[in-house]
Amino acid sequence: MFDVLGIVMRWLHIASVVTLIGGMLYGWLVMVPALAGLAAVEREKLAATAAARWRPLIFTAIAALLVSGSFTLATHPGHHTAYYIALSIKLLLVAHVFAVGIVLVTKNPEHRGRLMAGAAISGLIIIAISAYLRQTF
Repeated sequence: MFDVLGIVMRWLHIASVVTLIGGMLYGWLVMVPALAGLAAVEREKLAATAAARWRPLIFTAIAALLVSGSFTLATHPGHHTAYYIALSIKLLLVAHVFAVGIVLVTKNPEHRGRLMAGAAISGLIIIAISAYLRQTF
């Protein structure tokens, strides 16, 4: 039964990362350029609609990542110092992505493209660090 829970938590973690980082990449590379071609009123209306539709996904992904990440850390203790250093860097980047995600869906920032770009790049670095950490198990 514990193996099933571990698999479910891993799936939940990966699915949440895909949702969060994939959304940032889509927003940065697709939505922001598409919005730029609209008049200001239309741009703000579409951005607000998109944010409202993305809001439950962002909050669900953040909650799922906190639960599944905590589960993984609790069930795989006792790593070496380099692991915890990399994990700390990863968690700082995660905090950045979470904060940007929350700002994007609760406010309507003018610089949303720059925010999404930074969060997407942080997300890709997080994925690279995660690949390293996975190899050290």
